[in-house]
Amino acid sequence: MSARQPITGAAWYGGTLPAAAWTRSLDRDHVATLDQALAAVNSRKLPTLEIARDDFPLPGFAPLVADLQETIENGCGFVRLTGIPAERYSVEDLRRMLWGFGTHLGVAVNQSAGGEWIGEVRDESDDDTKSYAENGPDKVKSSRARARSSGPLRFHTDRCDVIGLLCARNSLSGGISKLASSVTIHNEILKRRPDLLDVLFQDFWRSRPSDEDGMYEHPYFALPVFAIERGHFTSQYSRTYVEQAQEYPGVPPLTAAQVEAMDLLAAVAEEVCLHAPFAPGDMQFVNNHIVYHGRTAYADDRASGRSRLLLRLWLSPPNTRPLPRGFEEAWHSIAPGAVRGGIPLKRKVPEPA
Repeated sequence: MSARQPITGAAWYGGTLPAAAWTRSLDRDHVATLDQALAAVNSRKLPTLEIARDDFPLPGFAPLVADLQETIENGCGFVRLTGIPAERYSVEDLRRMLWGFGTHLGVAVNQSAGGEWIGEVRDESDDDTKSYAENGPDKVKSSRARARSSGPLRFHTDRCDVIGLLCARNSLSGGISKLASSVTIHNEILKRRPDLLDVLFQDFWRSRPSDEDGMYEHPYFALPVFAIERGHFTSQYSRTYVEQAQEYPGVPPLTAAQVEAMDLLAAVAEEVCLHAPFAPGDMQFVNNHIVYHGRTAYADDRASGRSRLLLRLWLSPPNTRPLPRGFEEAWHSIAPGAVRGGIPLKRKVPEPA
């Protein structure tokens, strides 16, 4: 049950949030240092996923990294880094740069049951080699299929403390990143419909899609949308997973109040969000506990090379917040600063008796 009290800190409105709160620019020295680190791992031919922090030294970056970690956890909850001249690098080098930089912010965690440590967010809707488990005509379109299309993405969080994105290429049009403070959404719902705020502090059943989350004894679990632990707010939410869970016979049907609460959450998120278009080379890091992310639809023009590609990294930084008891279901650990979140590579299904 909610305490029906407004939450201070990390509550911002997109229309009034100053750029200085969430943008940081890399100067020539920063870019030169990144170049040197990239050249070092390339000369050693280190596989990307084997690059450790010591392999990718960034002298002079300590103040910037500390600032990013503080802003992401205790400030507005996200940071956009600009200044990387993406046109100078191959996609593979950008991937290695994102991974190497990420080793200074936290520990990378896996993004799918099949082993996806650096995701590629692009339109795969016409790629017959790609398949998504929950994408049949009688199924809710899966979150993974939505993300790998050119359609819009609803506001949601990912299963990690911090999601990192690097824009390798932009689309011909659209694909605008949208960010919304879930703390602000909480406070606005408190003002408008405190009864529905109480609903969002109660359990919502969510799916565990097999193309994302591996094999579980039960392909669904329950968590509240909003929760508070020792004064720290957290929100874990994706309406797609809630809708998918309704396809399982063991899951209670959504109540009218739950649907109304999700509708209000979506409406408020659109009202208070920040529209933040990417430029190639931009890196963005978002705290999933206090910021929702989404995007507008986009159109590619592959013939001219204007096809959107974002490289995605999931991170567990060392300065994360405590989580409520029961959140182990999604996070594996609720201890502050623990390496947590992500998707286990293997899940064992109990053998039949």
